[in-house]
Amino acid sequence: MSRTANKAANESGLSPLRVAWIRFKKHKLSLFAAGVILFLILLALTAPLITPYERDAVDPSQRFSKPSAKHWLGTDDMGRDVLTRLIYGAQASLAVGLVSTGISILIGVTLGAISGYFGGVVDNLIMRLVDIFMCFPFFLMAIVMAAVLGPGIRTVMLVSGVLSWPGLARIVRAEVLAIKQREFIEAARALGLSAPSIIWRHILPNVFAVLVVYATLGIAGGILGEAGLSYLGLGVKAPQPSWGNMLHMAQNFTALTSYPWLWVPPGLMILLTVLSINVLGDGLRDALDPKLRQ
Repeated sequence: MSRTANKAANESGLSPLRVAWIRFKKHKLSLFAAGVILFLILLALTAPLITPYERDAVDPSQRFSKPSAKHWLGTDDMGRDVLTRLIYGAQASLAVGLVSTGISILIGVTLGAISGYFGGVVDNLIMRLVDIFMCFPFFLMAIVMAAVLGPGIRTVMLVSGVLSWPGLARIVRAEVLAIKQREFIEAARALGLSAPSIIWRHILPNVFAVLVVYATLGIAGGILGEAGLSYLGLGVKAPQPSWGNMLHMAQNFTALTSYPWLWVPPGLMILLTVLSINVLGDGLRDALDPKLRQ
């Protein structure tokens, strides 16, 4: 018996989630990435308990202090501890990624499922709306919307979520088009189930794997979007820290060259977080997609 046949035999009789977990455990790098993400979430949740200083504590006598035993990552232009603000910044950056992805999934799944299931004029209208949204550069539209709505964490969440759903809508539509032709959907129609019931109870559960993978990538995109908008002064407002508005200091050439501890730590945190989320997404895709079994 081949290795593939042995694997299939071993996985038979197990629940889909159990099978996915068995496959996911084989991706050591993805497991490590998941650990990094859980650690960052724990940091964000326990920030008030573990940070050495108050979030907004100002000490003018310590302005631009270099990293030392007192301030491990130095201080900023107002004498605030960079390490403290870096840990608190995880709260805003991760929250933006999660909430914006939730908004994107809500809009994208709803419109994609309706478009794929009903087809015809409804499909054409929704797909033309998707085309219109995808014609405009994401970041340009984000800047315009943020400028109109005003800076703030809620604005960043809303802008990132509202502008990032078209790609998901296309993916969900394609999945629904394939699933609705299967026999169990025809049987559900024959039993007289309504369209919303068929979509909710029979189609969307079969799109779950796609949504999980998209969610990981969407969170990474939301974090990058927040970083970009906050860097331009259109995102999270001071004094609330985020990794993006901490990078705002890099706009000053003096800070960029003379005070690297102001922008290197948040830059590295963004890099580490986004990279970990993307690696986790790759592992989840391989674990949840039956077509990628090895």
